[in-house]
Amino acid sequence: DVTRVELTDKPTEAGTEGLKTVWVGDQQFFARAVILATGSAWRPIGVPGEQELLGHGVSSCATCDGFFFRNQHIVVVGGGDSAMEEATFLTRFAETVTIVHRRDSFRASKVMQKRALDNPKIKIEWNSVVEEILGEDGKVVGARLKNVQTGESKVLDVTGVFVAIGHDPRSELFKGQIELDDDGYVKVQSPSTRTNIAGVFAAGDLVDHTYRQAITASGTGCAAALDAERFIASFVEL
Repeated sequence: DVTRVELTDKPTEAGTEGLKTVWVGDQQFFARAVILATGSAWRPIGVPGEQELLGHGVSSCATCDGFFFRNQHIVVVGGGDSAMEEATFLTRFAETVTIVHRRDSFRASKVMQKRALDNPKIKIEWNSVVEEILGEDGKVVGARLKNVQTGESKVLDVTGVFVAIGHDPRSELFKGQIELDDDGYVKVQSPSTRTNIAGVFAAGDLVDHTYRQAITASGTGCAAALDAERFIASFVEL
């Protein structure tokens, strides 16, 4: 894995003027153009059973995994637009979808809230958090909930838990060099993939906090490759 970067044209050793430097451990790589594509990571809820059952009933992507839960009972954790969108999408497959939210109202947009609240397949567990995801034979069999107001606990018999409390871009390596937005995503000069540093391009979920799909990430990856190729070509004397 990449451990450090120097994305300005400041030389890191003799003969590297005008080049960016990327470190992988102690090994250095020099390049005139660099594409940043470190992606984003879903934000876990951090309860027992979550990591152990990831991919075996625990998911962070309804469009990726929803089909596997046809006619089943599932939980969606969250209260924002992402949670409403995930829950609504999952009703195409699931028998019931229960949204678990720690407050007594959603922070999602009114339109997204109404879409979820009006869906007969969707139930709401207000003022509640998931305390534990229960598994048996390596698969999800339930979710233990706790009401944050009363302290009461109960178990929902579900086979899937979808976590939708947000994603964090993997931009820590670039802080202080590349311009980021308030959420830590790399800013690009849309519709291109150029960043604020000449010769540095960014693509995928490191840039995109809206779609976060493999096909959109690969599309911007292709665009970044084209932008980088054109940048390098500008140094070639004909």
